[in-house]
Amino acid sequence: MKAQPDSRPVGIIGGTGLTTLSGLEITGEQAVSTPWGEPSAPLVEGSLGDLPVVFLARHGNPHRIPPHQVNYRANLQALFDAGVRTVVGVNAVGGIHSDMGPAHVVVPDQLIDYTWGRASTFFEGELDAVTHIDFTFPYDSDARKVLLDAAAGQGIQCSDFGVYGATQGPRLETAAEIRRMERDGCDIVGMTGMPEAVLAAELGMRYVCLGLVVNWAAGKSDHIITMEEIKAAIDTGMSDVKLMLEQSMAGLGALTPLPQSS
Repeated sequence: MKAQPDSRPVGIIGGTGLTTLSGLEITGEQAVSTPWGEPSAPLVEGSLGDLPVVFLARHGNPHRIPPHQVNYRANLQALFDAGVRTVVGVNAVGGIHSDMGPAHVVVPDQLIDYTWGRASTFFEGELDAVTHIDFTFPYDSDARKVLLDAAAGQGIQCSDFGVYGATQGPRLETAAEIRRMERDGCDIVGMTGMPEAVLAAELGMRYVCLGLVVNWAAGKSDHIITMEEIKAAIDTGMSDVKLMLEQSMAGLGALTPLPQSS
């Protein structure tokens, strides 16, 4: 798959640190509005090689918006309106599976939604008809393959499976909640995976999660979770995340838009 001259930009939702990708040239920053309100931050437009990319800081810049108050609808709509049809959601997560400890990278293939009260659909209000999208496979298989191939090519240890359990936040979970999630089949836990994934699906966008484990989930270690250990895992693991993004941009940009979003 080679990128076409009219290749659409790839969208990356994550923290501001991702703007330090090697070879990234920032070409502009655009404050936008949508029918759902304003996104978390201005869209940062740039290019990586010959490929256009659009960055969006999920929690704002500076990091100020808690997970349950992120305007996910505005974020996804803003990226869609900017021409993005493939989105990588970079997520800091807690590890539940024994192989998924701090600084480990995961490209999950399923999710379970434990959130509540969030605006989680575009299909509400005065509708012509009720719409039910298929959400059997929440993450795009082609985009997952591109990321996993990039990891393999760089010798990065990356789990090619995982059930993402999305919790409400902003507090961390109790040990009992993590035990329940483990019984449910969850391998990692985070607070921003939903409704981001389903909103992308409603817009017909390819969506993939790139998870960085920043701590063992509650009760999975012999100590309480501290911000110091989370920061240390980010400092250690973010280089792998950045390298995977750098190496996968061409492949992600070459993916054709899904029919309903073109």
